[in-house]
Amino acid sequence: MAQAEILPTHTPALFERAVKRAAEWLAAGEVVALPTETVYGLAANALNPRAVQRIYEVKGRPAHNPIIVHVDGLDRARDCAGDWPAVAQQLARAFWPGPLTLVVPRASKIPDIVTAGGATVGLRWPSHPLMQAVIRACGFPLAAPSANLSSQLSPTNADHVRRQLGDRIRLIVDGGQAQVGIESTVVDVTTDPPEVLRPGMIHEPALVAVLGRLGAGTATEAAALRSPGLLLKHYAPQARLVILSWSNDQELHQALARARIAASRTHVIAHTRIPSGSGLAGVSVIPHDAEAYARALYAELHRCDSAGAAAIVIEAVPEGPGWHAIADRLNRAAAGSN
Repeated sequence: MAQAEILPTHTPALFERAVKRAAEWLAAGEVVALPTETVYGLAANALNPRAVQRIYEVKGRPAHNPIIVHVDGLDRARDCAGDWPAVAQQLARAFWPGPLTLVVPRASKIPDIVTAGGATVGLRWPSHPLMQAVIRACGFPLAAPSANLSSQLSPTNADHVRRQLGDRIRLIVDGGQAQVGIESTVVDVTTDPPEVLRPGMIHEPALVAVLGRLGAGTATEAAALRSPGLLLKHYAPQARLVILSWSNDQELHQALARARIAASRTHVIAHTRIPSGSGLAGVSVIPHDAEAYARALYAELHRCDSAGAAAIVIEAVPEGPGWHAIADRLNRAAAGSN
């Protein structure tokens, strides 16, 4: 296949053209890369099993990993659900449209391939105007995992998608840089109390403020059938990724030596203890603020890969609910690259 067409959206006319073109390809059963506020998604008609199969083929995605279905409002969400619990309505009213996925009983119209054969489906109403407009234009929900090769870094701009999938798909819609930067929070509302299956930037204290309580939520095999993003090897850059703490340059270089990491081919991403850069391939700084950090993280990891890093060392992030989702992504990335 030739390189994907990339359509800009920065004027009203270009936006409308991109929506129309994307909807045409999706209606024809093709897959299309689209922006959301979390990361870019690889979208297909969620009601068309053959179209969804193309997602798995393009990504090299394991068949047991379910796919989140994106909707354009509460009516379409209820239409995709076999049951719509009161807690789903509470959370939807509080956080939709936005980076929250609700796991509910699936409707019979949702194909097995979307849910990996499970009895539930993850539903999300994204806040990105382009994604909303495409779903409205299609008139059907979109299955859309991240637009990357399976287990690798999620894309947060169109160029990230082009580099990984540009020769595998027909169309990439460029909607700018993703503003959240990591994948959605996933909450299972079929349990009592509801459980967080995957942390995201809607944090547990905010969920508790709406619901009153949450269950423990553990990333078990059963949970993996209800939510994507729970595989141990996930979100990994090409380079080896290691999480370290240090107080000064000497401690950092000693830690690199113990881990048998060549400093001269190592890029360091820091937020508080900023190395001088002496003897390192590169140093970058991400703000010591969870929301800003999440926005920048994947793009910075992509940049390090593009620069030819053999290893990426990330300064350990703080503890606390605001950093929980970021720590989850970093730990999975480190597990996948060692």
